[in-house]
Amino acid sequence: MTIKEILENYKKIAYYGISNNPEKPAYRVPAFMQSQGYEVIPINPHAEEILGKKVYRSLMEVEEEIEILDVFRPSDQTVQVVKEAIERNKARGDIKVIWLQLDIKNEEARKLAEENGFIFVQDKCLHIEYVRYF
Repeated sequence: MTIKEILENYKKIAYYGISNNPEKPAYRVPAFMQSQGYEVIPINPHAEEILGKKVYRSLMEVEEEIEILDVFRPSDQTVQVVKEAIERNKARGDIKVIWLQLDIKNEEARKLAEENGFIFVQDKCLHIEYVRYF
């Protein structure tokens, strides 16, 4: 599946590591995607509400369906995030894409994600890719 197809087909995005600081990309990217009609599902253990949405403390707590898991965490933490996504998919089966934001990459995370049936994108910004195609 191409990046354009991902953006056309999946509209429910959980932001793992979303920020409540408007100066940070981890706030600006979800805000932009929300303005384009995508559903924002915030995950951050240190906030209650971001972009008018309830913030979940962990991936497993998210009540809504997730299609894209967009990760704003350091590269060395992404294997653990993929492991959490695998556990969630065993329980819910909803995550289709794991997306690591610009400058976040981890080959071990990629291998683990792909072995478990996820579409995996790394080192790309959802906002930049959206603007590129639409």
